[in-house]
Parts: sequence; structure tokens; C-alpha cells
Amino acid sequence: MDYKISVSLEGNEDFTTFLHHNIREYNNAHSPKHKEKREENAVKPLTLIVSDSTGKWLGGLYAECYWNWMEIHDFWLHEESRGRGIGTKILEEAERIAIKKGVRKALLTTFEFQARSFYESKGYEVVGEIMDYPPGSSYYTMVKTL
Repeated sequence: MDYKISVSLEGNEDFTTFLHHNIREYNNAHSPKHKEKREENAVKPLTLIVSDSTGKWLGGLYAECYWNWMEIHDFWLHEESRGRGIGTKILEEAERIAIKKGVRKALLTTFEFQARSFYESKGYEVVGEIMDYPPGSSYYTMVKTL
């Protein structure tokens, strides 16, 4: 078989789409759970928004529930809202709702300079660490059984 390898130092949206499509097809063929996740309404979004009395957003949490897991993608509070127990309330409410949806475990990632100790205090455990990512820091994958 003859082939050629081309190198590009620029993005190529068409090629990226080609790769994503083929990886998705491969995963669908080899993992029924991957295929199931791609079905309409299989992934259930979960959004908790914290607002002040004027309706201004102060932060919140965005997660997705699938495979009996809740994957927390984004969780942030404005600096002035921290240290008041609001983050704990948000996380506990997200976990409570997720459990009602049949979720058994929660997954998230965080950097060393973010909130590892907060999550550990809430029962999350580090299951993976990438050291020196970014340089001088670490990146953690954390899991909790709900």
C-alpha cells in the first residue's frame, strides 16, 4: 500500500471532523455504551446557577449525567461568593439531583491551583494525576461514589 504523510501546523476543521466521525464510529461498533450515549436525550444536562438579588450570575455548576455517572465539566464561583458555603450547597444539590436520576458516581478534573482540597473535603478521591501539566503544577481526575 502506498501512502503519504502530510504535516500541517494550522487547524483543519474538515480533517478534525473526519477524525472525530471515524473515532465515534469505531467506538460505537466496539462499545454499546458509547453508542447508547449518542442517542437522543441519553445525556442529561445538569445546570445550577447562583445569582444575586438583582439576577446577576455569581457562578454555578454544569454537569452531564450518563452511564450512571455525573461528569462535572464546569464549577466556578465569583471570588466574593467563596468561603460562604455556597460551593458546598451547589455540589451537594448537584449530587442529590444526580442520585435521583440514577447516578452512582461523580467524575471531575481539576488543576492543582484550583479546588483539589475542596473536592477532597467533599469525599472525592484522586484517581489520576498528570504531573507538570501545566509546567510546575498537576492536573487531577477525581471520583466520588454517591
